[in-house]
Amino acid sequence: MKIVLASKNKGKRREFENFLKALNIKVIPFEKDIEERGLTFFENACLKAKISFEETKIPSAGEDSGLVVDCLYGMPGVFSNRFHEKGNDRKNRKRLLDILKGRPFNERKARFVSCIVLFTSSDKYFVFNGEVEGFIDFEEKGTQGFGYDPIFLYPQLGKTFGQLPLEIKNRISHRAKALMELKKFLIKNESSFS
Repeated sequence: MKIVLASKNKGKRREFENFLKALNIKVIPFEKDIEERGLTFFENACLKAKISFEETKIPSAGEDSGLVVDCLYGMPGVFSNRFHEKGNDRKNRKRLLDILKGRPFNERKARFVSCIVLFTSSDKYFVFNGEVEGFIDFEEKGTQGFGYDPIFLYPQLGKTFGQLPLEIKNRISHRAKALMELKKFLIKNESSFS
């Protein structure tokens, strides 16, 4: 079986491949530039998956995810990837840390959100969500992962996602939770995709 993943992000692609390899599912990248113009993670994921399916006619997944910071009224949210005008991971993290400078730990509550949409036909899709709660740390720690991982503190382990080995992060992250729901769905509906 094949699933097209509408994403140019190599980190996301690796996570999808790792989760789905046990099911013998081949993840095919769809790397076309698709402007994320939605106001929600669902809208962006849906747009990517729909365009991918329409062009390939193969079951297609779109994923949108980001960081939601409570004291910033949900920002950076859907703008997580382009929070800084230059739009790279390091500058995005620095901008967020600068905005939160002086805020005490208890006001730095945040969560990662992931939404995966799978189109199986031009008018049929399924939605899988995942979230993980944490805090924005005061400085970057660790070099694992990507995006906001080095500043996202996971309180249960007392470490940032950037400090966690990928095999641990990939079991507890927002995307891992959404991917687990997708995996359960694919197992349950395997015959539909054969």
